[in-house]
Amino acid sequence: MVDPILAASMLVGIFVILLALGTPIGLCIVIASGSTVMLVLPFDIAMFTTAQKMFSSLDSFALLAVPFFILSGVIMNNGGIATRLVNFAKLFTGRVPGSLSYTNIAGNMMFGAVSGSAIAASTSIGGVMIPMSAKEGYSRSFASAVNIASAPTGMLIPPTTAFILYALASGGTSIAALFAGGFVAGSLWGIGCMLVTYVVAKRRNYSNFFTLQKGMAWRVFKDAAPSLMLIVIIVGGIVQGIFTAIEASAVAVVYTVFLTVFLYKSLSWSQLPKILIQTFVMTGVIMFLLATSSAMSFAMSMTGIPNALSQMILGISDSPAVIMLVITLFMLVVGAFMDIGPAILIFTPILLPIVQKVGVDPVHFGILMVYNLAIGTITPPVGSGLYVGASVGQVKVEQLIKPLLPFYSAIILVLIAITYLPELTLFLPRLLGVM
Repeated sequence: MVDPILAASMLVGIFVILLALGTPIGLCIVIASGSTVMLVLPFDIAMFTTAQKMFSSLDSFALLAVPFFILSGVIMNNGGIATRLVNFAKLFTGRVPGSLSYTNIAGNMMFGAVSGSAIAASTSIGGVMIPMSAKEGYSRSFASAVNIASAPTGMLIPPTTAFILYALASGGTSIAALFAGGFVAGSLWGIGCMLVTYVVAKRRNYSNFFTLQKGMAWRVFKDAAPSLMLIVIIVGGIVQGIFTAIEASAVAVVYTVFLTVFLYKSLSWSQLPKILIQTFVMTGVIMFLLATSSAMSFAMSMTGIPNALSQMILGISDSPAVIMLVITLFMLVVGAFMDIGPAILIFTPILLPIVQKVGVDPVHFGILMVYNLAIGTITPPVGSGLYVGASVGQVKVEQLIKPLLPFYSAIILVLIAITYLPELTLFLPRLLGVM
């Protein structure tokens, strides 16, 4: 049996070197994994078994939900939903100091949820709100920081594919329970960003207010309500057992087509081929990353890395609080370098048995894992949300670090709270009877 430390060093070393050279992350994973397997097996057998694991990992009925949710998100993103949700958010934030920033946060929470994408939320909502904020005298760097910090809430507020992947990797954790707990975690993330916004807005005197003409509130609500109903239909349908998560993804597609083509008339049938091509490309990228992540899991299991990591973490302390702190720090580092999908599939089988030994519920851990990895999307060096948000705001990344620090602090405080107070996120799944 090969030394796990040597295998881990080789795996991480090759991965980091290739990543530093600008190699696409999927290729980094598969090359590093194949090379590590060759420590145990001959070249031809190593290549054959690695490829076999990659293909077999995609042979899962549960993965059918992924392209459907992606398709519904793309339709929403192209269907003019963002402006309607921004107007709806104004109903609740229009009379609060710093109202534009609150509207951005609320818009990201709603649009991120219906689209299932932090990048889509950051681009669509931020593209509307940042120029508006700059025109009203807000600092562009602060407006961009607000947009970036709140965009990942859509990765937690259902429906989201991250929890579907976790349910698959964990061996069948309730998707309904994950969705319910994720809703709480994502809402707490958004509230944390709002509290930071309140302090900064008061200090900088961002006191502009929205005023709506008489009767406008009801028209704005009627315009946005059908979009918001997607969350109610999908989450409510899963929780009530009306349909499974896979069936819910197909329902989401049908509903978004009805919404954008027939009700709002913001999309035409002639645009659907382009939307399908976008979906095919995004699905292909995600599926390739999922396949390569299974190759890395195989390489780790072949070389004994999971057992060695488990023994190392459990050897640090027998205190659940300390073990959860170590795993949280580890996941924050992973999230800063790796996409959320592969990270969930690679590390769930390794870390879940460890936390279960100290009494952590699989639903609680799934919420924590997605929360931790979502933070990585807005942190250097690889965080795609950070760079996309900077581009949307037309500011340099280095100009964003200082205004983002208070938001990072609030997000981390929420992370600490949901880590050590599990009932914060588990009370809703228990209340709904899905745990």
